[in-house]
Amino acid sequence: MKNGITYEGCNYLKQRLLLSTLSGKPVKIDNIRATNDDPGVRAHEVNLIRLLDRLTNGSKIDLNETGTSLYYSPGLLVGGELEHDCNLERGIGYYLEAVMILAPFCKNPVNIKLRGITNNTLDPSVDRIKAAGLPVLAKFVIGDCDLDLKVTKRGAAPEGGGEVHFTCPVNRALKPVHLLDSGMVKRIRGVACSLRVSPAIANRMVESAKGVLLKFLPDIYIHTDHCRKGNGGKSPGFGITISAETTTGIFLCGEACSSVMKNNSLPCNPEDIGKEAAMKLLDEIYRNGCVDSVFQRMAILFMALGKKDVSKVLVGPLSQATIQFLRDLKDFFGIVFKLDPARDQEDESTLDQVVLTCTGIGYSNLSRRVL
Repeated sequence: MKNGITYEGCNYLKQRLLLSTLSGKPVKIDNIRATNDDPGVRAHEVNLIRLLDRLTNGSKIDLNETGTSLYYSPGLLVGGELEHDCNLERGIGYYLEAVMILAPFCKNPVNIKLRGITNNTLDPSVDRIKAAGLPVLAKFVIGDCDLDLKVTKRGAAPEGGGEVHFTCPVNRALKPVHLLDSGMVKRIRGVACSLRVSPAIANRMVESAKGVLLKFLPDIYIHTDHCRKGNGGKSPGFGITISAETTTGIFLCGEACSSVMKNNSLPCNPEDIGKEAAMKLLDEIYRNGCVDSVFQRMAILFMALGKKDVSKVLVGPLSQATIQFLRDLKDFFGIVFKLDPARDQEDESTLDQVVLTCTGIGYSNLSRRVL
């Protein structure tokens, strides 16, 4: 495809659409689940494309009748005030990640309300994004940037009913960063939410999580959020998100959420959910990266788009999605990262750590007015 990029298959569709939007290069994706019994794009993917269309001006989208071939030519990022109903196949976190990546480069400050599922087992919860995702974005933006994410209503799967409010001012450019010291954990905070169930369930999750974490650190506070009436969504559920803050200002998270109740399925045990979240947090700390593993790709993208200076970030083991993201980043922007293993002979936990190094391309927000 002339001046564009062609892919096949449904994998990594979201990140390829985001890279296309930022680079301005059209992308064509063929054979989307072509061999499946239910071929074509899913409803949540169509919903994401509609969200991207609303954030931009002049985008051209062509989807064939069977939904197995998608052509996307991005327009200019405009942002502004928006309200969007997220598809209930995925959580709000699936869409909010995309908005956070595009928001700094929009023409107008982004002020968006997203409605849908705030807590599920598939996507990062809004609490995790607030605790660990916003600090990553804040490290790259220049100046005093009023980033804010408010959870006004919560909603569990499958019917949702939650609502979040995200605001992000525009930014001319991103600054280079050097994050090579993850530091030591100094405090642990968290939130346990219970939606349309007994308030005692949140307390049981907290006690179970603290039973694990108090063996390692005394400074732990997890508050409970029992949503009442309309603020509790349309479906029963519960979950817990725990974040650890280090001495160098790094935030790492672990979370767990009850699964959707189906016929002949066993009910979730709050104690198991609390313990699972605590163990996931300990695993994240053991990875010893300077970025939460869920937001590796966001940090890598902002490193690549930063000023023409060197950025270095220490991360834990790279996920398969992150590895593919590095390949896609080369396709759209032509940028290549240098990957070095973190060598510390005295500490075996650094054997899987990677130091990512790159020189930013100097991507700037041309829509932002300079006084």
